[in-house]
Amino acid sequence: MSEPKLKLQSLNKWYGSKKNRMHALSDIDLELADNEFVSLVGASGCGKSTLLSIVAGLQGFDDGVLLTDGAPIVGPGLDRGVVFQSYTLLPWLTAQQNVEFALSAAGLTGAECRDVARHHIELVKLGRFADSFPSELSGGMKQRVAIARALSYRPKMLLMDEPFGALDALTRHQMQELLTQIWEEHRLTVLFVTHDVEEAVYLSDRIVAMSINPGRINATFHVGLARPRHQDMIATPDFIALQKDVLAAIRAGSQQDDGH
Repeated sequence: MSEPKLKLQSLNKWYGSKKNRMHALSDIDLELADNEFVSLVGASGCGKSTLLSIVAGLQGFDDGVLLTDGAPIVGPGLDRGVVFQSYTLLPWLTAQQNVEFALSAAGLTGAECRDVARHHIELVKLGRFADSFPSELSGGMKQRVAIARALSYRPKMLLMDEPFGALDALTRHQMQELLTQIWEEHRLTVLFVTHDVEEAVYLSDRIVAMSINPGRINATFHVGLARPRHQDMIATPDFIALQKDVLAAIRAGSQQDDGH
């Protein structure tokens, strides 16, 4: 058995003071294999985003084990690309320059930055808009730049927190198709947070449903749909049945409390 790309074991996270402590995450055990696409779903407040933020190294945790390739995660790193719902682009830089900025911070030379940034802008199908500023781009285009930036320094893992949550339905479907194309071509481990169960089924190899109060893993579903995925699958009986099972797990998890 090869080392998992990501391993969380008995991970706990608390918020607040001793008098008013909230148990945000309880005994999280989760492993992601190399090149696996795993989605986290669950009711608001179940700790999905907190868990992703901990894996990104942006938040600490109170006890447990957190490893990538067998080594402890102690902070942010270039081995993990992060994409949030908000695009966090620098408004005074063009699309290409936003990607170059991330690459220069990773230590590439000016020429390397330009070449790699251009390649990744093309990868997300924004070549014609490389010299456009964020104010000139639609929401979907901005998110493409954010994805290009996160992929540009070749992370081993991509962490995505509701990346398509602010987009309209058509743009969201286009972004899902783009993401699956990129993932199938370049293969990297993805941990993806979403409220959209259809999106989770469409994108994932595995879906992890979380319950609330405290946040814990409630159920795991293996997605047996063939790849490459396409939008016609959404209407198939297997897709619909899995979607119903995941929704049922989320509903069950949203009714749990400390007395469970």
